[in-house]
Formats: sequence, structure tokens, C-alpha cells
Amino acid sequence: MSAQVTDLNVDFNVPLPAPAFLMHEMPRTDAEAAIVSDGRQRIEDILHQRSDRFMLIVGPCSIHDPEIGIEYADRLAKLREEVDDKIELVMRVYFEKPRTNVGWKGLIMDPDMDDSANLPKGLRIARQLLEDVLDRGVPTATEFLDPITPQYIGDLISWAAIGARTVESQTHRQMASGLSMPVGMKNTTYGGMAAVVNALKASIAPQTFFGISPEGVASMVKTKGNNYCHTVLRGGEDGPNYDAESVAVVSAELAAGNVLGSIVIDASHANCEKDHNKMAGVFESIVDQRVAGNKNIVGAMLESNLVAGNQKVSADKSQLTYGQSVTDPCIDWETTERIVKEAAEKL
Repeated sequence: MSAQVTDLNVDFNVPLPAPAFLMHEMPRTDAEAAIVSDGRQRIEDILHQRSDRFMLIVGPCSIHDPEIGIEYADRLAKLREEVDDKIELVMRVYFEKPRTNVGWKGLIMDPDMDDSANLPKGLRIARQLLEDVLDRGVPTATEFLDPITPQYIGDLISWAAIGARTVESQTHRQMASGLSMPVGMKNTTYGGMAAVVNALKASIAPQTFFGISPEGVASMVKTKGNNYCHTVLRGGEDGPNYDAESVAVVSAELAAGNVLGSIVIDASHANCEKDHNKMAGVFESIVDQRVAGNKNIVGAMLESNLVAGNQKVSADKSQLTYGQSVTDPCIDWETTERIVKEAAEKL
């Protein structure tokens, strides 16, 4: 008998439903497809400065309860109608959470928040919630962490992010080159911009790589390149980078790299020093720079929920505060509504 040399550290490896099967089981409607397509077009126009509207990606740091997500979407839909002439509101619907070491990996990976890792359930919940948000007329945004995830939900997304921990990954740059929506590349956690410039160059170019087919079979993917990839500033270990001086430096680096100069600035994470109480002030500064004439700043991001702050993940969901983040701290809805309306007046 030969020695075992494979799967030595694997407990199990079971097939997931193929992307095509899940999309057949939970098909998008024509109305939902129109919201996705129209949202992408408006964002593309903003990124290439064919539109003077301001993009705002806003919503919970992560979705852990679909009911909260739907209530947030209801409120955002009403606010979107009020500011639509000035601001393109897109809802953060984040299902995958990158971890620095360990922790809850998000609704798709662990929908029951108990380490049971019921991925089929998580994928179905995610797809249903995205459809529910679109049914309210609100386009959606998410971060793609696992390169297989877009096959299951990418048709329901108008804007995507590549995170600070994965922007240096060749796999994610290749994936971005084939995605059908605009993609924001965040600066690294240490704050460097070289990785973003290189990521933009790679994602604009055609790529060939290993992937998964709609039928769930390992495949070779050949992409055309994505001309709507752009920079997202989120601060770093050296501090915030939303101020005018930092933005000017970044703009010069993008110009030198001959990549798209449009910049989206995240008012959370290191830019607010992980203090949600500072987020409104950071957002105000971002908007003020745009109003002052910096057209390279085309949008912003806010982490916002129904209730301010955050809480620890609890196995007993009945102990969780309804509407409060279980990952990064967020501003509450009242603050969100106020600062978005104030921004619309300035813009």
C-alpha cells in the first residue's frame, strides 16, 4: 500500500452547487438586470468624468442579518430619491471579510456564525439579499475576496472592490480584468500606492488564468481587460490619506503610471483612525475638496448601519443588538442621512 500524500490536512472536500445551477434556481429578473446595468453605466460615466455626479458607496461594514440589510436598503432607497441629481448612492452589501489572522469570514462563508461554514446556504442567502436590494431600485457594491464568488453573485453587482490585503495578489488582479463591473483597488494596509498602480495596469490588460466555468468545472479564462478599474484611498499604517496633500501626491503617481486618475476615498478604516465618530468629519473634508474643484475625487465610501458602533459576534443571535455591525464600527442611520443630504446641498 502506498503512503497517503494528498489531503493530509483536509477534513472534507465536497462539491458546491455549480454557479449555473444557483443562477437557474434563483434567476435575476429583467428589472433587476436593468438596475445592475444602469448602475454600472452611471458609475462608469462618473469614473471617466462624463458625469459630474458624485458616487457614494454606503452601507454596513458587513451583512450578518439579511433582515437588517433589507431595512437599510428601504431607507437608502428613499434617501437615494432625494439626492439622486447630485449623488449616485450605491449600497455596500459585503459578504466576505478578509481577516488579518482569524475571525468571522462573513455571511457567505459562515451564515450561521458558528463555524459550521455552510457555504451553499451562504451563497443562497447572499444572492437572495442582493435581489431584494435591487428590487428596491438600489444598485449594489461588494468586495470580492474569493475569486470563485463572482461566478455566483457577480451578475447582481454594479461596483466591486479589491481590498487592501489582496490588491497585491496576482489572482485578484487577473480576476478584476475579467469582471463586468467597475472595480476599485484599495491602497495596501501599510498605505503604499505602488501596488495600486501595478494592480491597475494588470487589471486593464488582457489576462489568462485558471478559473471555474458556469457549470462548476475547472476552466481556462481569457479576459479582455477592465477599463473601469480605479483607486480607492483608505489610509494606512502611517495614517490617513484623504487630505488634499495626500490626494495630490496620489494623483501625481497615477498620472506617472499612465492609469485612470479618478479617485474614490474611503472615509472609514485608517482614514478615520478606526473611530466611527470621526467618519462624518472625514467625509465632509472629502466632499469639500470636490466642491473646491478637485475633479479627480469622484466618490467616497462610508461604513454605515442602523445603529452606531459595533459588537462582538455571538453564537446566540438573540443577544445581538439589531442593526449594529459585528465587524468594523459604523455610523448610525441618522448621521448617514444628515451628512449625505448636507453633501448633496454642497455639491
